[in-house]
Amino acid sequence: MKILGIDPGTARLGYSIIEAYPGYSLYELLQCGIIETSKYQSEASKLNEIRKDLLTLVNHFEPDILSIEELFFFKNQKTVIPVAQARGVVMQLAEEYSMKIYEYTPLQIKQVITGNGNASKAEVEHFVMADLKLEQKIQPDDAVDAVATALCFLRSDYQKFVKIPN
Repeated sequence: MKILGIDPGTARLGYSIIEAYPGYSLYELLQCGIIETSKYQSEASKLNEIRKDLLTLVNHFEPDILSIEELFFFKNQKTVIPVAQARGVVMQLAEEYSMKIYEYTPLQIKQVITGNGNASKAEVEHFVMADLKLEQKIQPDDAVDAVATALCFLRSDYQKFVKIPN
């Protein structure tokens, strides 16, 4: 089973692909990174680029699950609508490709990953690296957040999704 983790945004959208092996409690990070758009592009052009780049990932990895960060609270009201639009593009693509969609707030993700809903980005990164036994840091933060979002699914809803025998 493959999980597509998404940290939504229009300037930088973080993504990750984690493969989980049902029945073995094993999983590995296959790929992570960001889709970055230019500040000179129109909003429609940015959304189109995000969709095209995600489509390439989906066709290559064929994920079963979309684990995506919910819009929870935004300090900058100017970014809330573009981020919501990017989420919409991602969720539409997931629906088109029959992925099961799981949504988590930033607070839920931090709580599941670190045990502390108010954890710092550095703490989240530390736990993600330790969980996946990575030696090299994941860059940038948006990619770390996407990996944490995918791991959140594995730790909170994976057992319900895959009926693992006792």
